Amino acid sequence: MVRRASTTVLLLAALRGASGFAPPASPRRTRSTGGALAAFDGRRDDAVERPSFDPLRLAESDDSPRSSSSSPTPAVLAAFSAALLSPLSASAAGPDWGIFEGRTGSLLHPLAMFSMAALSASTALLGFQWRRQRTLGDEISSLKKSLPDLMGASSAKAALAEAEGAEERDAGRIATLRGALGIESQIEELQKERKELAGAGPRDKHFNQGALLLFVGTAFAIEGPLNTYARAGKLFPGPHLYAGAGLVCLWALAASMVPAMQKGNDAARTVHIGANLAGIGLFAWQVTSGIPILFKVLEFTKWP
Repeated sequence: MVRRASTTVLLLAALRGASGFAPPASPRRTRSTGGALAAFDGRRDDAVERPSFDPLRLAESDDSPRSSSSSPTPAVLAAFSAALLSPLSASAAGPDWGIFEGRTGSLLHPLAMFSMAALSASTALLGFQWRRQRTLGDEISSLKKSLPDLMGASSAKAALAEAEGAEERDAGRIATLRGALGIESQIEELQKERKELAGAGPRDKHFNQGALLLFVGTAFAIEGPLNTYARAGKLFPGPHLYAGAGLVCLWALAASMVPAMQKGNDAARTVHIGANLAGIGLFAWQVTSGIPILFKVLEFTKWP
C-alpha cells in the first residue's frame, strides 16, 4: 500500500509539473526597456506578447479563471488507472520465491533434519567405537602387567606346560599359571576386538560423518527459517526455533574441541562427548516438536 500511494503522488506531481510548461491562458504583455528597440521593430512594446515560464501560476490573480487545460482529461485518468494496475504495483507484496516457498521447498528442512538425526546417532556410535579402539591398548597393557613371570615362555599356557612337565613340580607356580590362563584369554579377546575395530576404520568415518553433519545440519538449520519467512513473511519464535539455534551452537562447540583432542587433551574429549550427547538429546526433542509444524506445512502449502 505504501508503494502504491507513493506511485500515485509521483504521477500527480509529474502531471502538475508538465502543465507548468504550457503557455498561460492570458499571456502577459511585457514592455521593453529600450526605445531604440521599439523604433527598430516598428511596433509598440505593449503589442509584444511573450509566454512566460510560470509552473506555479503565480502571475495569475486569485480571481482569474483557471485554464481548462489544468484539469485532468479522461485520457490522463485512464493512464493513471493503468499505472495503478501495472505489474510494478502488483508486485509490492513481495518477491515470488517460486518453488522455494511451495511444498517442495518447505519439505527440504524436515527431510534433511530427519536424515541428520539418523546421521547424528550413527556418528556418535562411530565415535564410541574409535574411543573403544583407542582405549583397548591401555586395558591390554594393564592385563599384561598382571601376568606372572612366564620364564621366557611365549604364553601362560606354554609356561604351565613346562611347569607341569618339570621333574620338580612347583605347586604354587602351577596354580599361579593356571589362574593366568583366564587373563591371557581375556587379552586375546581384547586384541581380536581391537583388530576388528582397526579394520572397520571408525576414526576416519567418525571424522567424515561429523564434518558432513556440521555442514549439512547448519545449512538446513538456516534454510528452515528462510523458507518460513518466504512463505509467511515473518518468523515464529518459539522453542523449536531456539532449540535449533542451540543445537547448532553445540555442534560448533564439539567441532572446536577437535584440535585439542588430537593433542591428547582429555578435558577436550570430555567436552566434545558431552556436547554431542546433549545435541543428540536436543535433536530427539526437536523431531517431536517439529512434527506439528510439518503437519501445518502440509496443510497450508501446495505442490510444487
